[in-house]
Amino acid sequence: MAWYNVAGTSSDTVISTRVRLARNIQTYPFASRLDANAANEIIEKVSVPLEASGFRKVNFSDISPIMATSYVERHYVSPEFATKDSPHALFLMEQPGIAVMVCEEDHLRIQSILPGLALEEAYKHALNTEKRLDEDFDFSYSEQFGYLTHCPTNLGTGMRASVMMFLPALTRGGYMNSLATQLSKLGLTVRGLFGEGSGSAGCMYQISNQITLGISEEETLHRLGDAVRQISESEQKARKSITGEALERLTDKILRSEGILKYAYMISSSEFIQLFADVRFGITLGIVTDITYEQLGTLLCETMPATLTLSSENTPKGESARDKLRAQKIQKLLSPAEKNA
Repeated sequence: MAWYNVAGTSSDTVISTRVRLARNIQTYPFASRLDANAANEIIEKVSVPLEASGFRKVNFSDISPIMATSYVERHYVSPEFATKDSPHALFLMEQPGIAVMVCEEDHLRIQSILPGLALEEAYKHALNTEKRLDEDFDFSYSEQFGYLTHCPTNLGTGMRASVMMFLPALTRGGYMNSLATQLSKLGLTVRGLFGEGSGSAGCMYQISNQITLGISEEETLHRLGDAVRQISESEQKARKSITGEALERLTDKILRSEGILKYAYMISSSEFIQLFADVRFGITLGIVTDITYEQLGTLLCETMPATLTLSSENTPKGESARDKLRAQKIQKLLSPAEKNA
């Protein structure tokens, strides 16, 4: 279950929750210093308990760059992982949304993705997978520093928890910079749709913890959960403040975006992200009534460049062909059932 598939069960501000644990196996150097033989050895050893537990193995040395990018678009792996030259593999259990990157920055990156605000449950899923691996491997751990990781910023719990939020009103009002400053004082940070360094595409933001040392996992989850609830309240207040002529102009913009989604001949990926934000906001405000969160969530992944290309029987040649294919896929999903019969 990739994060985009949970949109139908999310709230109008919280899309999904992700908890990731970074772990390294004793007796092996960090991934950046592994040679190919050692990396393959780790992959093979880890595959035994994971495949026995129902995980599907994806060896990234055996797949095309476009397929690797599709896994990034579906938020199963990081962009850095997808482009690595050295041996690395993904172990995936799509239900209930657990993925293990092997030989990324750390030997193991265990992550769980769930719909809505579900920090404790996502942590439980990730922890259960970690415990299964802990039966066979000794993880690098220090009584002083906690779990040892490649990057010092992950020392301690090795846990990164994040909540994907949809914040169009706060974005529209220009409040995001102020919000980011306030969150940093709490040891939290704001990132874009695809993590660190990515922009605020579609008014979607990952709210996550920055601090992993000197704080427990439970305290981190509690602090993040409280912040997300406060941000949701602020977003709701900002939405209610849009009235009068401002609301009329916003309504016009949303309905225009809905029309483009349904009838445009060509739509680029960057344009779709903006249309997605407008129409999703329209659903929230009751302006758009015949498109669902679930439909938009599915489209958000299926129309991304790599995933769209892989879904086509004939590989689209050139950007224009892909933009036409994207528009066709959008219209097919959004058309009434009788048109698709």
